[in-house]
Amino acid sequence: MFGLAIYRGYIGTYSKGDSKGIYTFTLDTNTKEITDLKLAAELKDATYVTISDDNQFLYAVMKEGDAGGIQSFSINAQTGALEPINKEITADGGPCHIIVDKAGKRALSANYHSGMIHAFALNNDGSIAKTVASAQHKGSGPNAERQEKAHAHFAGFTPDERYIVAVDLGTDEVVLYTLDGENLAKHFTFNATPGSGPRHIAFHPTEPYAYIMTELSNEVIVCAFDAIPGTLKEIQVVSTLPEGYEDLSQGSAIHVSRDGKFVYVGNRGHNSITSFRVNEHSGELSLVEFVSTEGNWPRDFRLDPTESIVVASNQESGDLTVYSRNKDTGKLSLHKANISVPYPVCVAFLSTPL
Repeated sequence: MFGLAIYRGYIGTYSKGDSKGIYTFTLDTNTKEITDLKLAAELKDATYVTISDDNQFLYAVMKEGDAGGIQSFSINAQTGALEPINKEITADGGPCHIIVDKAGKRALSANYHSGMIHAFALNNDGSIAKTVASAQHKGSGPNAERQEKAHAHFAGFTPDERYIVAVDLGTDEVVLYTLDGENLAKHFTFNATPGSGPRHIAFHPTEPYAYIMTELSNEVIVCAFDAIPGTLKEIQVVSTLPEGYEDLSQGSAIHVSRDGKFVYVGNRGHNSITSFRVNEHSGELSLVEFVSTEGNWPRDFRLDPTESIVVASNQESGDLTVYSRNKDTGKLSLHKANISVPYPVCVAFLSTPL
């Protein structure tokens, strides 16, 4: 299914400097070269994008004045162009994360500044029907500068989509919700180490494990995930930084390979991607390597659909870095750096080749 071919990707960016919105590119998985890099759609602070499973629609977070929300687009895979469909504005500013369920019927967003998550209903034509439900996080953490209040940084689904999962950097919590009609009901709360600042979560594709990336402590919290009752239990905490490293660094993205053998995380400040091998019996992680992102502040990275290539986005240096990935060892080898994109934040791919 994922043979050598050309795939289309999209990049969400901050609206700073020369950045205009969402950019697109093509990736040749044979040559590992990125080409046809261009603006796909103008949109203010489209810092996170997600693509429907059928590759027909792209959804992006956005800002509009002091408010914000999400914007839907139809995708022209051949040209990369994005045609606006509609938007849904919420009163609490621009969100930082968005995801769509497998059926393309629901979208979720997380808002860092307000500490809220929102659930949206989607129509078959890709349009956003309405905001269905919202939940306001409350609380704080010991880091007075970063945890003065709730800061929701991720909203997604558990693998079976039974529960909605929200990660809050400000309250050191991962909260599981049920969505019943127009009510987001809190189901379970996992409490991370105070001050760790959890940012994102990724689930193992086949085994009952979840991996929480912390921003403030630069760690991965490995959890046993019991899907039916919907609970998380900590089983391991591992640093994503080299021993003895004491300079500024903040954890960013986390992704699990499709075969479940490796976990990859980003470190902003240390400016690296850390690779871990997954113990198939326990889910615990062991270090494989640290690899430089050859740029400044890697906000995100993504395994391409073949998972033989990784593309990292360096926000502050304004560039992409491309690696070859060894599927047996999990190691990354630098292919090309300094591919210019203004303030890149998020990388996403269409799952089918052109």
